[in-house]
Amino acid sequence: MSERAVLHVKGRVLVGPDEVRSELWVVDGRISYDRPVGARDIRTVDGWVLPGLVDAHCHVGLDRHGAVPADVAEKQALTDRDAGALLLRDAGSPSDTRWTDDRDDLPKIIRAGRHIARTRRYIRNYAWEVEPEDLTAYVAQEARRGDGWVKLVGDWIDRDLGDLSACWPRGAVEAAIAEAHRLGARVTAHCFAEDSLRDLVEAGIDCVEHATGLTDDTIPLFAERGVAIVPTLVNIATFPALADGGESKFPRWSAHMRRLHERRYDTVRSAYDAGVPVFVGTDAGGSLPHGLAADEVAELVKAGLPPVEALAAGTWAARTWLGRPGLEEGAPADLVVYDSDPRADVRVLADPRRVVLNGRVVG
Repeated sequence: MSERAVLHVKGRVLVGPDEVRSELWVVDGRISYDRPVGARDIRTVDGWVLPGLVDAHCHVGLDRHGAVPADVAEKQALTDRDAGALLLRDAGSPSDTRWTDDRDDLPKIIRAGRHIARTRRYIRNYAWEVEPEDLTAYVAQEARRGDGWVKLVGDWIDRDLGDLSACWPRGAVEAAIAEAHRLGARVTAHCFAEDSLRDLVEAGIDCVEHATGLTDDTIPLFAERGVAIVPTLVNIATFPALADGGESKFPRWSAHMRRLHERRYDTVRSAYDAGVPVFVGTDAGGSLPHGLAADEVAELVKAGLPPVEALAAGTWAARTWLGRPGLEEGAPADLVVYDSDPRADVRVLADPRRVVLNGRVVG
């Protein structure tokens, strides 16, 4: 074997919540647990090691007004990377970010295509806006364009009602989700309120974003069907300000948003206690900045998840759910190194010592 430069990572390698190794080696950008023969220029990194964090709900290439130029999208991705988030599920974007796949210094992105919303029932310039009769065709289109996910807008404010309401009739979502599954894609949906959830779950949806409208009636249904939630609690924290801004025009909606915010922690804890899969996502890229995965893990702990479970929701369990490897033999060396054990205090995640992406120390 010819001589090769390698990275030696030692300390406490958290392969899983209970599986700890003392070291790993990075050769040609991939993980090995065997010391390589003929290694040269060995660089050593010490500390507590996790697989790269996962932000399972963000939007690279998007800001509050719509699509952004490539240089702005690059900064968003770099911000996530430097915060240790090396696997992103982009939950809807009007931008084409495929160019990032050719950059080995940027996080890996799993795309859900562009949001699909009801006409005039979502943020301007974000989504394809269609009527129910066209939903299946647009879902098929985005299933082919994405990376195994499609994103629906399940509810939004109905200005005639002055409150949140479901966007799609039951038959339309049943047909659309069936078509996505036929094409090998999973479906997720933005949902704040209560009244869209049962139809979406019974229609076969795979995940719900935010899920603030979960109740004692629908939580058992989610658990029974194995439907995951990505609570985005760092985003739900903005509900009071949104409610204040809409008070004069939509008082009913404002009151509803405040109620959803007030019970947000109880909602997430009840879902977790019932066995609903919970994963880390920040909703960065709309009105929120990128780089907030550590904050979201801390929010899940505040909601009542055990620290190790909150950590898993943004690392080991999230990678398994998304079908991507962690710190496995032969996997791409995407990992983050910390000064102390993040299982003992998840706040450690906010201050990575080193970030390694595709085997290179990038931060």
